[in-house]
Amino acid sequence: MDIISSLIDKARGFLEAGEKLQAFAFVGNLTTKEVIPVMIHPESVVDKDQSARMIKSAALALDADFVFAIMEAWTLRPNKIPQMNAILDKYGSIGASPYAIDTCSFTLETRRGVWAAQPLIKPKGISKKKRTIGVVEFRYFKEVEGRFMHLLPKKENDEPPTILH
Repeated sequence: MDIISSLIDKARGFLEAGEKLQAFAFVGNLTTKEVIPVMIHPESVVDKDQSARMIKSAALALDADFVFAIMEAWTLRPNKIPQMNAILDKYGSIGASPYAIDTCSFTLETRRGVWAAQPLIKPKGISKKKRTIGVVEFRYFKEVEGRFMHLLPKKENDEPPTILH
């Protein structure tokens, strides 16, 4: 938490300064205390796939214990989730719909599993440019899929993930 708390604080600081977040993954080895930042390019499927390969390469080179990703994302209000497929059909993406809510996506992959948080991004005061995020609460996810999951190299003695607490 010492490592990722400072990264969350930096992300909050960028938003509060009126800047957009550049998507990044931070690949780290807890033994050597090395962390490699890898920029994530979310512009297209090809760019996203290339970014995932770069993160995997960094994780392999570092013999990484964790990958922590930060990116801006969108979600739907709870009352619109049942209509998600219709919204995707009509607008092409959640982000292009008028129902999109800005969020900050944090994912932490370790050898013990994946934790994620998605706090809302909200205006800071009356500013139209400055935004902030509230309290970040991580939840453990048993089953996760996607290009930005399972990025750590497999080790010979790896056991299936179990919750530490």
